[in-house]
Amino acid sequence: MSERKTRRQAAMAAAAAATNETPTESDVHGGTDMNGSSDIHTSTAPKTTTGPAENIFLFWPNLIGYFRIVLAIASLYYMPLHPRTCSILYSISCLLDALDGYAARYFNQSTRFGAVLDMVTDRCTTSCLLVFLSSAFPRWAIVFQGLISLDFASHYIHMYATLAMGGSAESHKNVDKSRSWLLNLYYTNKTVLFITCALNELFFIALYLLSFSSPLLSPQLLQTVGESKAAAIQGGAQVNSSIIRQLFTNPYSAAALEMARANKMDSTWPWILAGISAPVMIIKNILNIVQLVKASKWLAEGDVQARRAAALTKAKKGRKGN
Repeated sequence: MSERKTRRQAAMAAAAAATNETPTESDVHGGTDMNGSSDIHTSTAPKTTTGPAENIFLFWPNLIGYFRIVLAIASLYYMPLHPRTCSILYSISCLLDALDGYAARYFNQSTRFGAVLDMVTDRCTTSCLLVFLSSAFPRWAIVFQGLISLDFASHYIHMYATLAMGGSAESHKNVDKSRSWLLNLYYTNKTVLFITCALNELFFIALYLLSFSSPLLSPQLLQTVGESKAAAIQGGAQVNSSIIRQLFTNPYSAAALEMARANKMDSTWPWILAGISAPVMIIKNILNIVQLVKASKWLAEGDVQARRAAALTKAKKGRKGN
């Protein structure tokens, strides 16, 4: 018996070594079942090996996204006083939007977190610039406020509809042609997507520069304290406008606008850039409207299907009750 048992143990040890498993004491010596009979059990569970946990937050596309946020914050810091520095930082942040997508494909690091980070960064940076334009062009503030609202509403409803109707694994950029060929072209053609987004941002950057350089759009650039209503606080008072002009800026204009006037910023190129990019900006916002309408209809279709399913379930329960 001892020799037979030894052979069994040796055979089991060899089998365990072949499968890279270490036999346990119960595997080698066997166990006793409920009836008291001896039996030998071999471990058949495969050995699970797990690699090192990935840190999604440190993926290359997401690191680029963080750098975009830093550049955007820096551009906001310089926005009121330094239009050239602000424009450069803001433009680099926008251009890196294309680089993070390339990095995601190159390193195979496409993630849902990265997609949301990219979208949120785009929405926030554009909105901050439009907020500044609202203060620079008060008469057009309602237009800029409408553009901000449309941009946020369109992308939020589109993202929500994609998750609710398409599933959590579905990307918001996967738009079927049957739903909208225009959105399909916009999201699937990387050239169209890049040009549309880039020229849309370029239009608002051009408006930002014009707020510092164009007296036509910003008449306060030509005003000084002596020429404004502030000089008429005391009627008939003699005001030395030359001294005040040197010491104080117009209280009805931002300090940034006065600095731009003093620096004699040329408005030629901002006007050219605004004229070139304006049609694309209009197309981009038409796309936002289409996206808003299509996503709303998609959600409504889901609601209709859910209500029909609920009605059928209720009818079946009623029949069973009768």
